[in-house]
Amino acid sequence: MSPFFPVEAEKMSLKVSIPLILTIYIFTLLTGFPSNLLAFYTFLVKIHQKTTPVDILLLNLTVSDIFLLIFLPFKMVEAASGMEWPLPAFLCPLTSYFYFNSIYISSLFLMAVSIDRYLGVAFPIKYKLRRHPGYTAATSMVFWVVTCVHCSFVYIVQYEVLSPNGTVASNNMSHCYEHFSPIKHQILLPVRLEFFIALFCLPFTFTIFCYVNFVRILVALPNIPARRKQRAVGLAVATLFNFIVCFTPFNLSHMVGFVQNKSPSWRVYALLFSTLNAALDPTNFYFSSSAVQRAFANCLAILWYKLSTILSRCHLRCFTRCGEGGREVKVTSGMEAEELMT
Repeated sequence: MSPFFPVEAEKMSLKVSIPLILTIYIFTLLTGFPSNLLAFYTFLVKIHQKTTPVDILLLNLTVSDIFLLIFLPFKMVEAASGMEWPLPAFLCPLTSYFYFNSIYISSLFLMAVSIDRYLGVAFPIKYKLRRHPGYTAATSMVFWVVTCVHCSFVYIVQYEVLSPNGTVASNNMSHCYEHFSPIKHQILLPVRLEFFIALFCLPFTFTIFCYVNFVRILVALPNIPARRKQRAVGLAVATLFNFIVCFTPFNLSHMVGFVQNKSPSWRVYALLFSTLNAALDPTNFYFSSSAVQRAFANCLAILWYKLSTILSRCHLRCFTRCGEGGREVKVTSGMEAEELMT
């Protein structure tokens, strides 16, 4: 057996998965971009009218998703080129930076929303007196700074790394953020493990604790309407589903890579689930805010009205043409009969 067989097998597997990668990217872009833009506009209007802490958190979550969606077309070009980087070299570290930054900032803001919901039902009076939009804005700024500093390693390692003899090890820009040298792996693997612990495990643990108790307390209260209880359960299920499906596989690849001392081959597939986060976050917006519910309902009503109008016009034109065609047939048959009579 050839010693290059595993590499060739991996390449063949990657070529087979390219249509799947493009399909998920296109689905995420087509569904996530309009829904996040609608949510972004809704939260801006709501904050302008009356600022609440949860609206600030959800607005920041929307911004992080929009960042990912803006740079997603570059990842689509990469996948369409056989997972090679055909774009200018400076776009590779820039795309990777904002791409991974959006993934981890989303986990922090999802955690913050869960903490806000839990404190609101567990300590309603104390939390209402102490909660202030300014504190939430400051916390949001801290989240952005922490995530941006962490993800800066992505840019540094991808762009250039010093080799042991002090020279700069040039990066192979035919591929973006893969096929790392042993020197780069020595830097990346511990950093990824720190990402796994600090930016995934801790937010996920807080989110599970907060939402389980949030639902438990809210369901036990007798004076809460059933519709609000259903929204609470929907919000908890949507957020936990988002964490488990979108963030868990990709972050587990960090731990596996650290143990095996190499990046696992299935890491590219795990990253696809993280990309879906931008398309699934609007479900959290829907269950978190009644304003978003109204905006989505109005948008769907407008789209349905326009679609029904277009269909009715097409049906009317088709009906008119069929009627005119019938009259033409009658006239033609009448003329033929008259010619036969003469």
